[in-house]
Amino acid sequence: MKYKAVVFDMDGVIFDSERAVLQGWLQIAERNGIVGLEEVFYRCIGTNITTTKEIFLAHYGEDFPFDQYKQESSAWYHANFDHGRLPMKPGIVELLQYLKAQGYRIGLASSTRIAVVTHQIEAAGLMPYFDHLTGGDMLKRSKPEPDIFLMACEQLGVAPSEAIAIEDSFNGIRSASRAGMFPIMVPDMIAPDEEMRQTAALICPDLFAVKEWLEKQ
Repeated sequence: MKYKAVVFDMDGVIFDSERAVLQGWLQIAERNGIVGLEEVFYRCIGTNITTTKEIFLAHYGEDFPFDQYKQESSAWYHANFDHGRLPMKPGIVELLQYLKAQGYRIGLASSTRIAVVTHQIEAAGLMPYFDHLTGGDMLKRSKPEPDIFLMACEQLGVAPSEAIAIEDSFNGIRSASRAGMFPIMVPDMIAPDEEMRQTAALICPDLFAVKEWLEKQ
């Protein structure tokens, strides 16, 4: 077996959560007359909270009440999607079952805080599939830097060259590529551009296609 481990992003790969987060932010934008929020949101996909805040402040100014709006957005999100109500992406359970049966080490590398990652994976009943979880607050530099994937590979006890990364975001693919992994893009909210077609080792329409590809390796 050429690859020994698979490391998943969470939002947009395991859960259909990015649309849910955007929905909360759009409600805030409508209430407060914030223009162009959706465009700014897309630029933040795949980054941790520190980088997200920097992007918002750079666009709207240093007096933009990001922390207040983030708290409101999070409260709405958790009220609507906690306790296992967050929809999973089609094919994720089948892919995880296949990887486990084949003896792959399975990790997660998400820009989301580890406490939230752990809660959401546990609530969905997916924890038995994972050997290690890595959250964005466990290290300083966010995707597109390679740090989080390098940490995930270290936790799994594999070299980056022995690991596949499954990502939906541009920053995630950049991060996995810089880490020296085999990056597979499964697009979610943003279609791949020429950079992604060059950087991703493989682009699949969904997780079922990822499983089909693995079965042929």
